[in-house]
Amino acid sequence: MTNIEKPMTLLLIEDNEFEVNSFKEYLKNINDAQLIKYTNSSYDGIEYVKTYMPEGIILDLELHNGEGSGIKFLEELQELNLDFKPLIVITTNVSSDIVYDHIRKLGADFIFYKKQSDYAPEIVINSMLALRETLYTSRNNIHTCKVTDETPIEKENIIKEKINNELDLVGISNHLKGRKYLLDAIFYLVDNKDKDHSSVFYYLSSKYKIGNSSISRAMQTAINYAWRISAIEDLMLHYKARINHETGVPTPTEFIYYYAEKILKTL
Repeated sequence: MTNIEKPMTLLLIEDNEFEVNSFKEYLKNINDAQLIKYTNSSYDGIEYVKTYMPEGIILDLELHNGEGSGIKFLEELQELNLDFKPLIVITTNVSSDIVYDHIRKLGADFIFYKKQSDYAPEIVINSMLALRETLYTSRNNIHTCKVTDETPIEKENIIKEKINNELDLVGISNHLKGRKYLLDAIFYLVDNKDKDHSSVFYYLSSKYKIGNSSISRAMQTAINYAWRISAIEDLMLHYKARINHETGVPTPTEFIYYYAEKILKTL
């Protein structure tokens, strides 16, 4: 659940330069919301959601002068299975009830018709701020109820999806053998949070029938690869544990314990 005492973080997906500038100008003059990114591409918008996890999204439905469409963005957003769904506001020149019903089913919370007389960026943003706490509290309660109904298999899949998403964000490539060891190790720590964690490498060794040293080397290779190819800004954003200044990269043990703790906080 978001901290409503901090400014609401917003992503703007809009292809009209005048609209973009209008939103930016209004946001400069208020303290309770901030624009973290803007784009005219629904595809870039999805990547920004995964990277920055905005609390609110202002989405132009058409994007004629950009890439993709608002509907495409909503469809792809549903596939992400985010821990917490951002507040989604649609801005559009379309006034079709059929279209409105469709985008509501895809997750849109509010729809603003751009051609109505009182439409303005401040109306959009102020509406989002006014309903921020109520909507987020409601969603958090719904999420809590769903968690209690999860089967063990569903819970395992959810945890592994969270771990895979974190590994993707720092660039741990799927083609590296060490990735599956990191995934299994983090899941083991999360799933056995009340037990002795010293057996994690023994568990991996028994599962894959290879020695601890081979597993550790493969993990370290995957981590080294990510720290070599990924942008330092992305690494600093997603991996916030301390790193030995001499090596410049985390050890496998540091890495798996950091992410186990991070995932546990989301459950």
